[in-house]
Amino acid sequence: MPPVDENEERRLSGLTIRIDRDLCAATQNCIRVAPEVFVLGDDYIVTFVAEPEDIEQDRLIEACAVCPTDALIAINESGERLVP
Repeated sequence: MPPVDENEERRLSGLTIRIDRDLCAATQNCIRVAPEVFVLGDDYIVTFVAEPEDIEQDRLIEACAVCPTDALIAINESGERLVP
């Protein structure tokens, strides 16, 4: 059986946002900063809202940066990792 990919990824506001589900501790800090993008899933792990609204890029980066376990990764269009 192939390994399960525990990462989720979306393109939002010119950024690639990746959620490392293995690292998520469900503190919900990201949800407090960007509730239109992130939501707590049924398994108590952060996931993306089904159809996220547009969000300011700076606030999206902040939502990733407040994760205490570095479970959220933000990458710009050039492939540069902005967070963590």
